[in-house]
Amino acid sequence: MIRIYPANQRYHANHGWLNSYFSFSFAEYFDPDNMNFGPLRVLNDDVVKPLHGFGAHPHKEMEIVSIVLSGQLKHQDSLGNEAVTTFGGIQRMSAGTGIVHSEVNPSAAEDVNFLQLWFLPERHGLAPSYERTDFDVSKLKNQLLPVVTQNPQSSDIAHIHQDLTIYLSDMEAGKQLVFQQEEGRRIFLFVIEGELQLNNEVKLYKRDSARITETPRLTIAANTSSRFMLIDLP
Repeated sequence: MIRIYPANQRYHANHGWLNSYFSFSFAEYFDPDNMNFGPLRVLNDDVVKPLHGFGAHPHKEMEIVSIVLSGQLKHQDSLGNEAVTTFGGIQRMSAGTGIVHSEVNPSAAEDVNFLQLWFLPERHGLAPSYERTDFDVSKLKNQLLPVVTQNPQSSDIAHIHQDLTIYLSDMEAGKQLVFQQEEGRRIFLFVIEGELQLNNEVKLYKRDSARITETPRLTIAANTSSRFMLIDLP
């Protein structure tokens, strides 16, 4: 089953310094029928104005991944970690038993746009930790590139404490690829840019998403030059 969630049906919150679109129930937006998709609990599409951001605040028992699409995102936390991430970088934070962090836009001139994803961890009581990795953007071309997974095989893939893998891809118009997974798993797909067609049945446009079940073989075709994120979930 492929269930489409159009971009214009996401909850929209504009706080001036922050312009955000929520794919799941979050903060002031509460929908008991839209709390999660498997362990995927939050997907916020955030744009933060220059020299603004989320001040120091606590988290517990959550795996948090940030994917910067444009601009710069600066992270600081109570473990002493500090890093700036741009496109081509991934940051993963395990809140575990408790961590305090801030996420701000350090630029004085440019907005930062990033995807903020929260996942339920495989177990509670993990030690808090932070990791920043870099992937080769050229390897996105016409293939699914793993950027976060439970058992990374190289240092350019971030580790997460959950049985999932996040892939990114840049597909040229007219190209297609096939994603195959085990029976009983889920697929979450989010179109960052462009237009995709799934299994020759349904079309997705910029910022649309799909929650896919009972479909272990998925054919993804790019009608235009497209960038997207695919998450393989239990």
